[in-house]
Amino acid sequence: MTTVLIADDQPMQRFGFRMLLESQDDMTVVGEAGNGTEAVHLVARHHPDVVLMDIRMPGLDGIEATRRVIASGARTRILIVTTFDLDEYAYDGLRAGASGFLVKDALPEELLAGIRAVAAGDAVVAPTLTRRLLDAYVHHLPVVPGALAISDPRITALTEREREILTVIGQGWSNTEIAARLHLAESTVKTHVTRILAKTGARDRVQAVILAYDTRLVTPM
Repeated sequence: MTTVLIADDQPMQRFGFRMLLESQDDMTVVGEAGNGTEAVHLVARHHPDVVLMDIRMPGLDGIEATRRVIASGARTRILIVTTFDLDEYAYDGLRAGASGFLVKDALPEELLAGIRAVAAGDAVVAPTLTRRLLDAYVHHLPVVPGALAISDPRITALTEREREILTVIGQGWSNTEIAARLHLAESTVKTHVTRILAKTGARDRVQAVILAYDTRLVTPM
């Protein structure tokens, strides 16, 4: 059973989400929050598997709430739900530690599939959409001296092949594309991706992509 917390300042939006989720045999809603502060407190109380996190909420917004949940060490994963697919704050939310994002007008089956994927430890944002998002907001990246692939310990810990695969993940390649273009078995690619996440401390594929951009291993097309 996947436990879900709904964080949104619109009561009707929360009601709609709850009705959809509770129609599923494998999901249950453990709570609702009308702002980020409530969301953080309810995560600490209920330890949900997934939080559906709105970005724009009064008081503590969804980005800061996401940052605080991740910083607490909770195993809860955050799925951002936003009004527009390239909301100006969506990139910041992903960088704060969210495992992906969906638009609020996504089809019900897309939302349900997204929750299941995040709960299973996968990223929800499709590789091509991840690339489009990061390319659009790469100017948000801070210029930090020494934050380069050649010196960052998270990158130098990788083997040459792992670094190559992280680079193409950052360029938006799927596992299938990586396997075909690098002449590897897809199972081998999955093993490499798992090792990359473990060595870099990235929670999921989206965070690995952000790491590739942060360290300038990948630059916008």
